[in-house]
Amino acid sequence: MDIRDAAKPKEVAFIQAKEGSAPGEGIQALTIDTPAFKGDVLVSNNEKCKDKTGFGGLNIYDVSKPSSPTPLVEGFGDSTVAGQGKKAANDIHSIFAWDAGSKAYAVIVDNEEGPDVDIVDISNPKKPTLIAEYDLDAAFPQIVQASPRNLVEIFHHDVVVKEIGGRQIMLVSYWDGGYVKLDVTDPTRATYLADSDFATVDPQLLEQAGLSEAPEGNAHEAEFTKNSDYIIAADEDFSSTGLRGTTDDGASFVAATGSGTPHLDVGDSISGSTRYVGLACDTALPEPGGVKFAVVARGTCTFTEKITNVQLAGYEAAIVVNREGADGCGPFGMSVDGTIPAFSVERSVGFGLFDKTDYDNAACLAGIVEPIPGVAIGQTGDTVTLTSFFDGWGYVHLFRNNNGKLQELDTFAIPEAMDPEYAEGAGDLSVHEAAASPSVNNRIYFSYYSGGFRVLEIQNEKLVEVGRFIDQGGNDFWGVQVFSQGGRELVAASDMDYGLYIFEYTP
Repeated sequence: MDIRDAAKPKEVAFIQAKEGSAPGEGIQALTIDTPAFKGDVLVSNNEKCKDKTGFGGLNIYDVSKPSSPTPLVEGFGDSTVAGQGKKAANDIHSIFAWDAGSKAYAVIVDNEEGPDVDIVDISNPKKPTLIAEYDLDAAFPQIVQASPRNLVEIFHHDVVVKEIGGRQIMLVSYWDGGYVKLDVTDPTRATYLADSDFATVDPQLLEQAGLSEAPEGNAHEAEFTKNSDYIIAADEDFSSTGLRGTTDDGASFVAATGSGTPHLDVGDSISGSTRYVGLACDTALPEPGGVKFAVVARGTCTFTEKITNVQLAGYEAAIVVNREGADGCGPFGMSVDGTIPAFSVERSVGFGLFDKTDYDNAACLAGIVEPIPGVAIGQTGDTVTLTSFFDGWGYVHLFRNNNGKLQELDTFAIPEAMDPEYAEGAGDLSVHEAAASPSVNNRIYFSYYSGGFRVLEIQNEKLVEVGRFIDQGGNDFWGVQVFSQGGRELVAASDMDYGLYIFEYTP
């Protein structure tokens, strides 16, 4: 886009995505100056939307002449999944690149190896090289919280790198692992500097709604402020509800709703008896016989295949139990499509539903992937009740940029995000991402989905809203970035329904 006249932006070039692949978060242009290349490049990611034709990895384009972008490399990335070679690079969700003097690097978010932080040398952007892979929760176990118990979806989601004090400092958004700060001055020898912990009780839900619930985690995106003395972080949360589970023998448990299956409204419940159906990877399942819930073991086939087969067998709902192995055992989120309610639970809950008392978490973590041992297919279990409760939408954190455990100074949420009246029907009321002002140290701009475009300032180490914009008919803001033009600070924001907006904030 040509934005020299900010009031009249116009398209000057278009880069066609390859069939079966789509760009997403982290589109970025920067100048690099290395012995192999000098000029402006655009980096972007690839996520597959058609398996047979799509590819993953990163793309780099020469945009020194913006009206004529030239591909330098497409589809480069990590080409292994759990050590098994394949031809195409793994899908990546986001990318961030930086110039480090004689070298230039990019860090990518690997969808297929979730905990990985992959670093690529792009000093010669025509011949990138994968130089480092870090599984942060394995390399730096201090980032993992023992409680609350629901904070177990630990994976790399987003990342920025900034030169601070002559060092290259990486800020990784690691979902339920929190926000992690690393020194990547030598990208092949990343060192731990700091990380955040989520509070035991959700601070915004307690402050605004008087409700005492565990936070959801969901460390989505973070930025350093202009002077690097603070970190602003955005937790993304698309669901305003949580689930409580109970059994007829008095046990209680935590469950999560599948992403693309029917959700329970606040206060609603679903109850019924259970039957174990194994992996449910084919249609030869035991008949319900009046049982409502099929209990399914995770593994072998996709969640969507499992839920489809359960539904075809005549069950009204499903509970998927986690598997053994280092990536299993605990609570987990489930990306799935289906027309019946589907819930995920940790492995110990699956044992308890069939009154098994021999669950061993250490053995589970060290074990191989298998269905629930000692439970026969067709065996009936406890009667369960799942009840939905309000737990708010995603919100903003303010941290002091210290080493060790980051000191949290404040949090911020728009009022509607903590009001049960807006649990449904008003769009997504979560923050998505932040962009720090490059000229005013205490000012930050936010894309807030249906909450619009928001401007916050840090005043006395508290987050204070000083401006907002919501268009007639509403907004769905996703991306946000700051730029300067003729001495004016302007902000570009992308709306998923209406396209590009450009703002100027005037105090």
